[in-house]
Amino acid sequence: MRKFFKYILPLLLIAMSVLAVIAMVTVAKGKRPEIKEDASPAVRIDAIPAEVASLNFSVYSQGTVRPRTETALVAEVPGQIVSVSENFIAGGFFREGEVLLQIDPSDYETGLLSAQAALAARKAQYSEQKARSEQALKDWNNLGRQGEPSELTLRLPQLAEAKAAVQAAEAKLQEARRDLQRTRIKVPYDGLVRSKLVDVGQFVGAGTPLGVTFSVDKAEIRLPLSNSDMAYLDLPSATRLDRTERVPVMLTADGAVTGGEWSAEIVRTEGVVDEASRVIYAVAEVIDPYGVLGLSQQAELKMGSFVRAEIQGRRADDVVVLPRAVLRPDDTVLVANDERKLEIRQVSVVRAEPRKVYISAGVEGGELIVTTSMDAPIPGTLLAVTGEDPPAPLQEPEPEDGAAAKESEQ
Repeated sequence: MRKFFKYILPLLLIAMSVLAVIAMVTVAKGKRPEIKEDASPAVRIDAIPAEVASLNFSVYSQGTVRPRTETALVAEVPGQIVSVSENFIAGGFFREGEVLLQIDPSDYETGLLSAQAALAARKAQYSEQKARSEQALKDWNNLGRQGEPSELTLRLPQLAEAKAAVQAAEAKLQEARRDLQRTRIKVPYDGLVRSKLVDVGQFVGAGTPLGVTFSVDKAEIRLPLSNSDMAYLDLPSATRLDRTERVPVMLTADGAVTGGEWSAEIVRTEGVVDEASRVIYAVAEVIDPYGVLGLSQQAELKMGSFVRAEIQGRRADDVVVLPRAVLRPDDTVLVANDERKLEIRQVSVVRAEPRKVYISAGVEGGELIVTTSMDAPIPGTLLAVTGEDPPAPLQEPEPEDGAAAKESEQ
């Protein structure tokens, strides 16, 4: 055993070391296994091209259609209603000057005759006093009296009194004529009856409400506008009444009965800010809303309809219009550049609407704007745009054969 540990065991260890070295050399001279580098994956995104446009901004509002002229009819003289026009009903259409109601004119016709007779009597008295005055002057001259006769001699006070009586009688006659005219209820425009409050046989006193009518020549819509809305509009001033430029408006309404579209114009602003809502009202006007005057070919626009208004605003040239969702909170957008790498662009926003955003600088026409939401975008990220061929993956360059052999030898 001593000879084994002293001579044979060292020989065995030497032999095993030689075999291990031979194995390592053999493996080193063999072919290296291929090492595949992991390719950088491209992020799949949706994108749209930026389009440059010149346009007019639109401002949106809403309001209720109201008549421009509305009249509350009241009786000016007392009496019994003896006739009512067939058009004097709720919704009835009437023409300018048409008699809608007739109050019994008998007493007023009698009053007119009495006033005419009183005037004739006063004129006769005046003629008599005038003749007496002229005769007094002749008598003065015939008697050869010197100087000028006095007013009493010429009966001038009596003549002035008779003349005043004539004027008073004329005023009474005019009053009687007006009272008679007031028995015929009519309005000075073509219109519709909103409400009817009296009927035939009813006795009315002075001031009794008879009904409500409105004109159909024009309709108006008060449109509330905020300060931010006003920044994109060029509206007529409440004080510059000579301004002829008007702002186009498109009105729309939903519904089978009241639905449709109508063209209108902003004709004025009210010039005061509402203290409760802090808005200013612009007034849009529609000509011949019912189409009964032959001035409009549009659909009938009924009073009381609720409409939405799209007001044409100021013009903007060479702006990029994008969906509102692509604008990030810090006024940046994500761009897929020509190499299809991600860029984060700072942009200048002209106007941001709920659905659209208008950009004046930071994006050029034709550039691809990323519409896919990215929580933590990293500039330089490789992008794969939907609808395009995917970009070639980024790989490490493979070592040449000579370099591989050299490494193996080492």
